[in-house]
Amino acid sequence: MPDKTPSSDPSVADATPAQAKKPRVKVRRAVGPKLRPWLRAVWALLALIFANSAYLVGIRVWEWASGVGQQNYFFQWMFLGHLVIGLLLVTPFLVFALAHMRNTYNRRNRRAVRVGYALFAVSVVILLSGFGLMRLGSFAIKDPATRGAVYWAHVLAPVAAVWLYFLHRLVGPKLNWRLGLKAGFGVLAGSLVLAALHGIDPREPAPTPDAGDEYFKPSLARTASGTFIPAASLQNDAYCKECHPDTHADWYASSHHFSSFNNPAYLASVRETREVSKQRDGSVQAARWCAGCHDPVPFFSGAFDDPDYDDVAHPTAHAGITCTVCHAIEDVRSPKGNADYVIDEPIHYPMADSDNPVLKWVSNQLIKANPSFHKRTFLKPLHKSAEFCGSCHKVHLPKELTDYKDFLRGQNHYDSWLLSGVSGHGLRSFYYPPSAETNCNECHMPRTESDDFGASFGEVRWEDGEGFNYGDREAALSIHNHMFPSANTGLAYLIGEDEAVQTHADALKKLARVDIFGLRKGPSLDSELVAPLSDNAPPELTPGESYLLEAVIRTLRVGHHFTQGTVDSNEVWLEVTARLLNEKGAGDRVIGVSGDMDDVKAVDPWAHFVNAFVIDRDGNRINRRNAQDIFVPLYNHQIPPGAGQSVHYRLDVPEDAAAPVEVTVRLKYRKFDQEYMQITADNLRPD
Repeated sequence: MPDKTPSSDPSVADATPAQAKKPRVKVRRAVGPKLRPWLRAVWALLALIFANSAYLVGIRVWEWASGVGQQNYFFQWMFLGHLVIGLLLVTPFLVFALAHMRNTYNRRNRRAVRVGYALFAVSVVILLSGFGLMRLGSFAIKDPATRGAVYWAHVLAPVAAVWLYFLHRLVGPKLNWRLGLKAGFGVLAGSLVLAALHGIDPREPAPTPDAGDEYFKPSLARTASGTFIPAASLQNDAYCKECHPDTHADWYASSHHFSSFNNPAYLASVRETREVSKQRDGSVQAARWCAGCHDPVPFFSGAFDDPDYDDVAHPTAHAGITCTVCHAIEDVRSPKGNADYVIDEPIHYPMADSDNPVLKWVSNQLIKANPSFHKRTFLKPLHKSAEFCGSCHKVHLPKELTDYKDFLRGQNHYDSWLLSGVSGHGLRSFYYPPSAETNCNECHMPRTESDDFGASFGEVRWEDGEGFNYGDREAALSIHNHMFPSANTGLAYLIGEDEAVQTHADALKKLARVDIFGLRKGPSLDSELVAPLSDNAPPELTPGESYLLEAVIRTLRVGHHFTQGTVDSNEVWLEVTARLLNEKGAGDRVIGVSGDMDDVKAVDPWAHFVNAFVIDRDGNRINRRNAQDIFVPLYNHQIPPGAGQSVHYRLDVPEDAAAPVEVTVRLKYRKFDQEYMQITADNLRPD
């Protein structure tokens, strides 16, 4: 017989039928032995990143309070550490958090569970916002508002996470406050150590010129430290190209890039200046006047002062005005011009000059994750000012160069613009644009659509019928054009940049206009004036009589004198042709011409030129940009902005004229005249 005596096991003896059917719940430890190492890893990494974050936030607060950028090379290393620690934290955090939630999802303390879920969600926000700010691959948040929201989510979410953790532990197992205080003091001590190391600058001091501050004279340019700047720090355009390909492409074809010995016309001129200086003074010091603007890389690195400097093969000879040169300028000391600026060697991000592709990628990611330091280093408020451009586009010739007077005025775009109606500061213009142009960039660096890393949302401007920059289109992701469209078609042609030739040619359109305004019935200025002339009612001419034509040249959208710049070699002139039409089947008959070209493309020297005729002390024309010989201008026919100029031509009507007379007037331009180009070509020929 089977034994029907109740079992002696209490759990079975006392169980009701319903209780016997209820499945057992397996209770897991919240943090078991296998999970504890992951927790320790999370805590260790959190301690590091909290100390690191305290330092980073402290520097940011310091910047905000002082209004001055405080980030430096050490800060970037710590920022890189922040990224690395954050990435290392992802795996142990997710392993621990998911396992911990699996172990505790069915706990009876539902409040602790819910707070834990909230803590996990906030932690995920921290991780995702961190990834969003890193600009990984093609995923890059460029919209300023969106990026700002992500940034503040990444900054404020940790505060919420700390608060939620304490709530989570207050409703769960008891906190070990002593251990927490020790950890807090450790984090504080770590952040203070980082703050103490903040001033580290790893750059080796550059050598100081033997002549000290005298080295830079007669240029007014200076380095911030008074020392040389290594050429490699200034000549790293390939580094800029990695993130700014569109900007680099514009700059590469610009006159700024070809400002130095890589410019054939300048090469011919500066070679002579250096040679004259060496023979006259025993050194090439006078030529430093040129170098502060044209040859900054060899100048600031010390190579320019070598009398045997190889202007063809030296590594700095073809640098021109590099990206870094412009963007490393720290201050414009005065509106004097002559390169009166201060330049400093910029601090780059860690591993920026590394040849290792992995380290280079890490450095680029650091720039993308924290571009504010890069932007503050290379883009300053002064770069948006006319004074910045005027530091090189305003010139006077000192006695050290000419061996004549202490001061001779050269080109001067800055004062010309500042005193004009175009800038909004002058009252003497006849013609005004619809709105004032507040700096040089408005005309010479128009915004063009681009998806460069440095592109921002801005208004891409258009031109009205008169050629003025006026109004705006819908804001687009764009950059400022670094080809600096202006007028140097000649250089662009010489270096084979056809697109640049067209860009400059487009910029020249509608800069000025010429009209045949009136006709005087006689060869003198006091003769009767018929004006304004009209195609609908042309004046009648008498065969055998002489008349005086009045042509008017008017500047339209030029913000400074026309032509300005190298006015002794810029060639702008009026070409005037008078012909009889339809003369008995013999075709048009030319009865007068001024400003035509001969067989070698030299312009008629008796034409009316809108430039300056400058001579040396012996009366010879300054025909090759030989600035050291400049003595006085014989005439200066530049036209101020918003102004006009009258030119008179005598027209003798033939006695046998029996047909209408047609007069054509054209304002023509080319950057270099034929004589200068011949001198340049001769200079480039081998001996």
